Amino acid sequence: QLQLVESGGGLVQPGRSLRLSCVASGFTLDYYAIVWFRQAPGKEREGVSCISSSGSNTDYAASVKGRFTISRDNAKNTVYLQMNSLKPEDTAVYYCAALILIGDITIATMIPSLMDYWGQGTQVTVSS
Repeated sequence: QLQLVESGGGLVQPGRSLRLSCVASGFTLDYYAIVWFRQAPGKEREGVSCISSSGSNTDYAASVKGRFTISRDNAKNTVYLQMNSLKPEDTAVYYCAALILIGDITIATMIPSLMDYWGQGTQVTVSS
């Protein structure tokens, strides 16, 4: 069974950090770009960060640049999203998605309809 599983979400206070993980099972991530999306209640799903299949290229939405860091460990078939200085507006369900693609990518071009696989999502709530 091919699937992505996210973990690491939770409730945190503003200014704190969380690290999300996205683990693939049933397939290797070696040839896949990975995108983290998020969706807040009543809002459209938006791309937050992406990383190329090699890990050499990353990109971020303006709203998280400088606070979030995406990374991957292909040996562990895992992608991470380190989220620092969290704000209440970061509250959302976070999803990882995989797109079979070799080469550089930009977050602006990563739209949900292009993704090949999705995780089930993990809730992140930032509140005092």
